[in-house]
Amino acid sequence: MAKKITKQASEVKTIDQLQADLIVKRNDLIEAKRGNKMGELTNPCVIKLNRKTIARIKTAIRADQIAAKENK
Repeated sequence: MAKKITKQASEVKTIDQLQADLIVKRNDLIEAKRGNKMGELTNPCVIKLNRKTIARIKTAIRADQIAAKENK
């Protein structure tokens, strides 16, 4: 079985970029929830995907914060 290679979040994006992405995804989630209540949303799976993406971004931010504390 092949070993999975992952990149650290700090190698891909900076914390500022991650926080900007987090704001955008939170706004997308709010709009998707609003659209779902109004009956305008054609694919309700978008809500689930947005929640998971937000969780991944928060995890990457927190991992970078922990790494910064350990390096001090």
